[in-house]
Amino acid sequence: MSSETMPTATRATIAELPSLLGVPLGPSTWRPITQAEVDTFADVTGDHNPIHLDPAFAAGTPFGGTIAHGYLTLSLVVPMMAELVQVVEVGTAINYGLDKLRFPAPVPVGSRVRASTTLTALDQVPGGVQAHWSTTIEVEGSAKPAVVAAMIVRYYA
Repeated sequence: MSSETMPTATRATIAELPSLLGVPLGPSTWRPITQAEVDTFADVTGDHNPIHLDPAFAAGTPFGGTIAHGYLTLSLVVPMMAELVQVVEVGTAINYGLDKLRFPAPVPVGSRVRASTTLTALDQVPGGVQAHWSTTIEVEGSAKPAVVAAMIVRYYA
């Protein structure tokens, strides 16, 4: 782990979430992507595409080496978002889904990623709220983001 300081997460109750509308949060700390992580993800999901696992094969592709699965990168949004925002005094929170998801750039194994997010909308749902987060995961040194996601999280009292 680097000597980089972890950001202090913004804390808000459900009632305080409207104050975060349109406020950019982040970035999180940089997180390294290792081949061991990619290999484990492949085993868990059954996605054994050689672009992720075989350095010799991957060296001959336009990426020049192995890359992380897009869904592995997306799954890292949970710990990175926890660095940015914590909705407190809730009974539970669930990932409700995605309105839009894109993987504009690859994540080379050995690179580092970090996330930023903005709360773009809130909807009342029975027992809580539905929060729409515009979230980007960037790769260190890349001109394009690795993930652009319109995420929906439900927070229940």
